[in-house]
Amino acid sequence: MRIGVITSLRPERIDTLFDRVRDFGLSTCQLVCWKSDLLTADMAAAVVKQSQRSGVDVCAFWAGYCPPAKWNFTEGPTTLGLVPPQYRAQRLVDLKRGADFARMIGAPAIITHCGFIPENMTDPEYPPVVDAIREIAVYCQERGLGFWFETGQETPVVLLRVIQEINTGNLGINLDPANLLMYGKGNPMDSLEVFGSYVRNLHVKDGLPPTDGLNLGKEVQVGKGRADFPRLLPRLRELGFDGELVIEREIKEGEEQNRDIRETIENLKFWWGD
Repeated sequence: MRIGVITSLRPERIDTLFDRVRDFGLSTCQLVCWKSDLLTADMAAAVVKQSQRSGVDVCAFWAGYCPPAKWNFTEGPTTLGLVPPQYRAQRLVDLKRGADFARMIGAPAIITHCGFIPENMTDPEYPPVVDAIREIAVYCQERGLGFWFETGQETPVVLLRVIQEINTGNLGINLDPANLLMYGKGNPMDSLEVFGSYVRNLHVKDGLPPTDGLNLGKEVQVGKGRADFPRLLPRLRELGFDGELVIEREIKEGEEQNRDIRETIENLKFWWGD
């Protein structure tokens, strides 16, 4: 078991990029960047330098894309991922740049949200979305990279369908159990029976289901939501999972977040077992 945390790529913090990870006593992280103009060869060299200095590696690169991105049920379907046709071309460029950056820093895969992929596969919008995902998957494959879906806007069976349809061999899932709950898309335990063999790493994040039809459910401290990590982790182990457990606590950096992360680290060691 390897425990990590989410880390944002910030130029103003490049000289201490991984120090916070190390301060938690960890040696891996998922590096996140939403600004593709930062993904230069010079920035990659700086990341590699800090990785070597700190002893912290990047287990995957989370690749963002051009705005807008609205995390709700009203505007999310028309702004997120590769689904909105008006943003698709630029986002393909952004994600390819993310793949190039991942290769330069030695990360094994890129991760992103692909958006509200149509659940009805006969929807005329379904084929072009799958074609766009295939384009990115092939681009990553040619560079020796994986392309992993972060769960959220899609039901588990939609993700399974897309992976099987594209079938490039490098597709996987970054399971965020909280997102499945917060988007009302499924139960994390049940999802493992659908796509468990494709889970490559895990966002250790907890949440609650929606309480109205317009807004996502609430993200909460790990152990206080419905993700049920004490049951989820053993089932992942039974399925052969050997990826990283990446803690994500979506509140402002500070004492509360640090306290929650440290508590989660100790809980994960207990829940995972020997």
